Amino acid sequence: MAGALTLRVITPDAIVLDIQTSAVRLPGVDGQIGILPRHAHMVAAVDVGQLSYNEGGVEKSLFVSEGFAEVKGNTLRVVCEAGELPADIDEQRAKEAEGRARARLKAQKGGPDPVDLLRAEAALRRAIARQRVLGLYARERVRS
Repeated sequence: MAGALTLRVITPDAIVLDIQTSAVRLPGVDGQIGILPRHAHMVAAVDVGQLSYNEGGVEKSLFVSEGFAEVKGNTLRVVCEAGELPADIDEQRAKEAEGRARARLKAQKGGPDPVDLLRAEAALRRAIARQRVLGLYARERVRS
């Protein structure tokens, strides 16, 4: 692929993705970051959300959690706590996680433990992001 960018998504357990692509969009802590071939060298903090990439003219997505991204020499490495392709996401488990997080948040309103509140908010963000990636995947499959 002429003018291609190598995308590698790496977690502590596995290399989730290692492909050639023409464009990547990922969630940075300060907002969305777009990466194209020949991008300047860069390191950025990655937030929970949807990483989108172009493969064979089709936009695809995967879930990523906190980590960092490094662009160097036409290679984008995303190192994160979790990275899941849509086919690997358990929709029922994500919905249950969302329910548990919402219940914890409701129980914490005015509660004494700010750490539990932060954990519940983070769990809710992850559950919603997983479901959003699944929703996009379902729409992609319908169009195919």
